[in-house]
Formats: sequence, C-alpha cells, structure tokens
Amino acid sequence: MRSLFSSAVLFAAIVLQPARGAAQTPDLKWGPAPAIFPAGAKFAVLQGDPSKAEPITVRLDFPNGYVIPPHFHPTDEALTVIQGTFLVGMGDKVEKSKTMPLPVGGFAVAGAGMHHYAIAQGRTIVQVNLAGPFALTYVNPADDPTKKVAGKN
Repeated sequence: MRSLFSSAVLFAAIVLQPARGAAQTPDLKWGPAPAIFPAGAKFAVLQGDPSKAEPITVRLDFPNGYVIPPHFHPTDEALTVIQGTFLVGMGDKVEKSKTMPLPVGGFAVAGAGMHHYAIAQGRTIVQVNLAGPFALTYVNPADDPTKKVAGKN
C-alpha cells in the first residue's frame, strides 16, 4: 500500500509539474523596430527567429500618434493589445474615422494578404503572433521606409 501511495505522489509530481517552457520576463530586450517600420517604434522578440519559417511572437512599443501605413503580410497576423489603445483599420489608405479601437486586452486577426493599417493612441504596446518568416509589404511603395533616400521624403 505504501509503495502505491509513493508511486501516486511521484506520478502527480511529474504530471502536475508546471510546464518548462518559455515564460514572459519583465526584462525584455527592447531595441529599435526593424527598418521596415517607420522610425520611433521599439521591438522585442519573445519567441522564434523572425527571419525563419517558425512560430514568432514579438512585441512592438509605439509612441502616441505613431502610424503604420496600409500594408499586408503573406501569413495571418494575430495581435493583442498589452498597453494603450490601438486603432486598427482595413483598406488602402489611413482613415482614422474608419478604425476600430482596440483597448488593453483587445484582439484582432489580419488574414494573409489583408490590407490594414494602425494608429497608436497614447503609448501603445502590442503583441503579435505569426508564422515566420516575418514580411511586411506596404500598399503604397512610397510608405516603405527602407526605400526612402536619405534627405528626401
């Protein structure tokens, strides 16, 4: 009887043990967002390598008024608001009046190829989950910061 009890305790200790995976830490490694984003955003990778074909989780930190012009991705993008309010719109031009405000905890999915844009209302932090590699294409090529010539806008 005693060995049966010991076995049950050992089994419970193994099975009910907390998962040993990646966990969120308060000391995220923030850096500038990739050059494909307009200047001013910060970026932190929580999971994966954005350059590889694997699941990716990142956070983006935007200052008040930051605008991501209309763009699309080759894969679905799931977004959760961590802080602030993210105004999300669908279409080929930024129209603040046609956005949907996502407050803290708000969630949205932009399907592959769906044209969308966003505006940060207050300092805003969002978490994005997608299948890599990460790619972003602007609807209007003139909005792509990587294509702008220094000294010209």
